[in-house]
Amino acid sequence: MLDHPAQPWPGLPPLDEQERIARASAFRDHLRTRRTCRYFSKAPVARAIVEAAIEAAGTAPSGANHQPWHFAVIASPDLKAQIRAAAEEEERAFYAGKAGAEWLEALGPLGTDPDKAFLEAAPWLIVVFAQRRGGIDPGDDKQNYYVNESVGIATGLLLAALHAANIATLTHTPNPMRFLNRVCRRPASEKPVMIVVAGHAAPDASVPLHALRKKPLDQISSWL
Repeated sequence: MLDHPAQPWPGLPPLDEQERIARASAFRDHLRTRRTCRYFSKAPVARAIVEAAIEAAGTAPSGANHQPWHFAVIASPDLKAQIRAAAEEEERAFYAGKAGAEWLEALGPLGTDPDKAFLEAAPWLIVVFAQRRGGIDPGDDKQNYYVNESVGIATGLLLAALHAANIATLTHTPNPMRFLNRVCRRPASEKPVMIVVAGHAAPDASVPLHALRKKPLDQISSWL
């Protein structure tokens, strides 16, 4: 007998094995078309698309079901300019040597630099915050669990949902990122994890060939 409220497992629509394989393969093939975009147009993206993607992210599993994430969504040109200015200040120090030679060498094939024009060009910036404390109800102040893992899964679902709508994305992680608490008016108890840039690719956008290299199945899995 269960000692907590529950309902029966809702079940999933019945499929034969070939249908399951076909669906998994189709989803894989769609995600294989995802590319990180560093060149965005100013073409608008409907807010409803971003809302649906965040709601999809909110379905992610989390420690104790506390859902320790917050998505600060920015469209304001003024706030985007503030974020770009602060991020580029950190990036100039990063590329001037703060990152270390090995890290900079690893980034070389991707052609990245301190210029982060995409932070102003794209219509939406979604700043992902991790909450050390919280809970499922408004005003809760409880310990959250497996915060990094939970927020990572939610962010992955966010990216997949945006890609399903044919929205280009970029994950940006300026270091340090604490200025994002001030810009987004989030409490110090929350940790900024990354900025998800979302919009339409510029007509002349390109992708470094190095970014197309993905490890094959035998390198990313073992079967025991």
